[in-house]
Amino acid sequence: MKLPISVLAIFISVSSASAATPPQNEKSAPAPPSWAYPIAPPNEVVLKNDGAPHQVPGSSKSLTVPQILDSFNIPDWHPDGHPALPRVVEHGRKPGVRGCGYCHLPNGQGRPENASLAGLPAPYIEQQVRDIRSGARRSSEPRMGPPNNMIMIAEEASDDEVKSAAEYFSSLKLKPWIKVVEAATVLKTKVSGSMLVASDGGGTEPIGNRIIETPVNREQTELRDDASGFLAFVPPGSIKKGEALVTTGGAGKTTQCAICHGVDLRGLGPIPRLAGRSPSYLFRQLYDLQHGVRKGPWSDLMKAPVAHLSEEDMVSIAAYLASREP
Repeated sequence: MKLPISVLAIFISVSSASAATPPQNEKSAPAPPSWAYPIAPPNEVVLKNDGAPHQVPGSSKSLTVPQILDSFNIPDWHPDGHPALPRVVEHGRKPGVRGCGYCHLPNGQGRPENASLAGLPAPYIEQQVRDIRSGARRSSEPRMGPPNNMIMIAEEASDDEVKSAAEYFSSLKLKPWIKVVEAATVLKTKVSGSMLVASDGGGTEPIGNRIIETPVNREQTELRDDASGFLAFVPPGSIKKGEALVTTGGAGKTTQCAICHGVDLRGLGPIPRLAGRSPSYLFRQLYDLQHGVRKGPWSDLMKAPVAHLSEEDMVSIAAYLASREP
């Protein structure tokens, strides 16, 4: 993905203020890192209804804010960029099943707060929905909005609707979508729309042991433009550290990812692709698997690989995987 020089110039030295640290749960488990599990401010209005039509680059459409926010008639700015949308992806089914393309986008590219579904095996997608529906797959941060929304949708969606959506997203190709940049210092950020964006007050801070994933163009992302991608800032040296863990197992600390996910990390049979996916999302999955809130038939395969990983290891693994060509 080619990025405007001005964007890289702004962010190349840039790090995010995390959301407020959530309280520990009843079992006194460690609170998950708030940068990876952003909690949207209560009663937040991301897009104000100004009554005006809005446009995005490369599209002839004009949509008002109510149209953009309609999850039962999803905004599809670039209909020529993907096959015809199944009904469940475009419209869902009222009242409880939102159009899948609203959150995951019509081309399946997804956003940091949810999954990139493009190119994932259809059986894998169907199994994850079954796991969410049964309670086998949950989030380490129960206050995070998108996982809770997915629980409600999974409980309401029919098997036929899930199958239709899975087959559609599986037919798509995941495109380069995230530019991974190592940076010691990054812009301060805040949570908006369940993702990190530049803080209103500006300023910078050390990145620490975090991944700061933020839109290339915040306005286009808030308009739900599925052609506008993301920047992910990761700690210096993390990509090389991640490469060692992913490709060699880190001297027995974990398992080589290619054994299950394929030599190119683009999936193997029903096992999902890892290359080029959101590092924030990848970190959450490693963390959830390690802490036992993501279970299900195929999750047992990940118990040993994640058992001895530190949070720094998981950051490095996610940084390396996201940096790979999808």
